[in-house]
Amino acid sequence: MSTRSAAPGHYLIASDFDQTLSFNDSGLVLSELIGVSKFREKVAGLSEIHLVQQGAELAYLLRHDPEFRCVRREHLIETGKQVRLKKDIKRFVECLEAGADEYRFSFYVISAAPRVVVQSALEGIVPPDHIYGAECEYDASSGEICAVTKVPAGYGKVAILETLATRLQVSPDHTVYVGDGSSDIHVMLHVNSANGFTIAVSEAKHITRIAQRTVISDNALSVLVPVLEEVVGWDAVRIRQLFASYGLVLQEWNKARTDWVTLRECPDAGVVR
Repeated sequence: MSTRSAAPGHYLIASDFDQTLSFNDSGLVLSELIGVSKFREKVAGLSEIHLVQQGAELAYLLRHDPEFRCVRREHLIETGKQVRLKKDIKRFVECLEAGADEYRFSFYVISAAPRVVVQSALEGIVPPDHIYGAECEYDASSGEICAVTKVPAGYGKVAILETLATRLQVSPDHTVYVGDGSSDIHVMLHVNSANGFTIAVSEAKHITRIAQRTVISDNALSVLVPVLEEVVGWDAVRIRQLFASYGLVLQEWNKARTDWVTLRECPDAGVVR
């Protein structure tokens, strides 16, 4: 999808949550809240044995790890309140709701984190019915999590995105996805294959190789830059004017293409001069 080539109309913009709209992993925040150590090691162990979809590790731990058995709904709500969000998410959502020229945007969050956590974190910013996450069921007597019924990780995100596109009557090429990590690979490949637009907010090689644009910033409004440039077709002057209308200055906007190159000696090969 090159600049100025996207047709006007209604667009679906979907975003991951952990480390996309926030700075830290909600699982790590929950672990610190309940006093569980070595959360990263637990996640790495699950990843190594490929027991669960990447991104679904917290959901698995909530249901099967004894150290997480103490977690109740109130812990998930408090975790959401303690998650450190990126700046200006509310402004970002408001800009999308306002649209641009003949372009309309519907914004949704699709996360493998528990939906209760994401809803708590984005309360007053994103409507609850625009948030999809892991669904938990609780024991009526103990309050313990007794089941995890749905986890939007891997292909699960693709399924939700397709459902939303059908409901909103948005064509695949009018879909934009924003993500940061391994759990976003399936959905980004899906969006790219349908001529949609993908944006990475991480420098991780496995995601930047797939995403069509990469934006690194601590401000959620930064995602508007590639959307306005590549989808709406605005030039840099008009984009800067929009940010100025919000009392913001695009102080640094550096575009760069990075080649990730690794060279090593090959002892069995002859030297070519």
